[in-house]
This record gives sequence, C-alpha cells and structure tokens, in this order.
Amino acid sequence: MTLRRLACLMMLSAALGGCGDHSMSQQNRYGTFSNAALFRDGTEAQSPPTGTVAQGDLERTQQMSTPPGVDMALLSRGQERYDIYCSPCHGLSGHGDGMIVQRGFPAPPSYHSVRLRAADARHFFDVITNGYGAMYSYAARVEPRDRWAIVAYIRALQQSQHTDMADVPQLRSKLP
Repeated sequence: MTLRRLACLMMLSAALGGCGDHSMSQQNRYGTFSNAALFRDGTEAQSPPTGTVAQGDLERTQQMSTPPGVDMALLSRGQERYDIYCSPCHGLSGHGDGMIVQRGFPAPPSYHSVRLRAADARHFFDVITNGYGAMYSYAARVEPRDRWAIVAYIRALQQSQHTDMADVPQLRSKLP
C-alpha cells in the first residue's frame, strides 16, 4: 500500500512541477539586439549558419543568370509587365513620355536612342534589378523571369520603331 501511495505522490509532484512561472505559455522574450546569455556572443540576434540558402534563392539565381527563350507567351507577359511597371515613366511606346513625365517628373531616356538600341539585354535587366539614375530598383517587385520578359518586350518595341519594310516581306504582301 505504501508503494502505491509513493507512486501516486510522485505522479502528483511531477504533474504539479509543470505548473507555475516556467510554463510553455509564458516564455522569456528577448528584444531585438538585447543581451541574451543563451548564446556565446551574448546577443539575441544571430546570423544564419554558414552556407544557409533561403528557399527559392538557387532557382532565382538561375533565372537571373539565364534568359529564357523568347516566344509569344514571353512577349505577351513582357508587354503586360511593361504596361504595369514601366509605361508610367517610359510611355507605352518607349519614348520616355509616360504619364508621370507629363506631370513633371524627369523624363527617362528613350529606348529608341542610339545608345540604348546598342545596349545588350543584360543592361536592361540590370537597370530593372538595381535601378539607375532616378529609377529605383524593381528587384523586390518584379521576379527575374518577368524582368527578362520586359527586356524582350523592350527589344520588340525598339524593333517596331526601326524596321524597314524590306525586312518584313510578310507585311509587305498584305499592304494594298
């Protein structure tokens, strides 16, 4: 009988031992950049372990380094993204005459200038990613694949303004 009482007493003390100030619902909280004796360097904010890669970073890096193949779906997506993000300043035709410019903001350069027609595709991608002059970075707003789509559409805009009819025999046959 005493063994049974001893067992009950041990279970009761174990159950009651979980109550009080050390419960899971009331844990210590450290403020940002406050001291924390838990870590060797004494700070609460810890750097990620060496070699840590955020989810999606490898794919994003791959997309940034390799432009996708240009097809009608990519150009269509590029036009959609261009109309949303670029046309307010650069205008629908890429001449730098968007609505924001018409309201007094400094005009961006025309995509049809000799300098930008000669620029490689990576230049446009980098400007969208990092910003340039008065233009701020769109890296957080536009995914890498969409940046490449915008670049492809910019090239299509450039081509549309600087094409000779001799270069487009299909259109020539449809003219009256």
